[in-house]
Amino acid sequence: MENAKHNSHQQEEEEVMVSIKDTGTGIDSEILPRLFTKFATKSDMAGGTGLGLFISKSIIESHGGKMWAHNNNNNINNGQERGATFYFSLPLMTNNKRQSDSNGNANATSK
Repeated sequence: MENAKHNSHQQEEEEVMVSIKDTGTGIDSEILPRLFTKFATKSDMAGGTGLGLFISKSIIESHGGKMWAHNNNNNINNGQERGATFYFSLPLMTNNKRQSDSNGNANATSK
């Protein structure tokens, strides 16, 4: 992603949220509703299989997190901000969960 900005911060709900923002053309409105599904791609994209975001979201969700995206549409300096922002969040692992995991409970943080 060109000119990507990476932000992360701790949420009060004991999770970490990461956002990745770009200034490209944004997400095509035709694909946006199914962006995270298998084989979601535009036919004019070179070499994409449409699996990357599906796999990424599956991994995030398997660890109790969430993944989502939207097109940027804020007015910046009398012009339109372009591109898209992708987000994911993951729950923080507390010391109690770490200790539980080290005692043999491998699924202590699974949902």
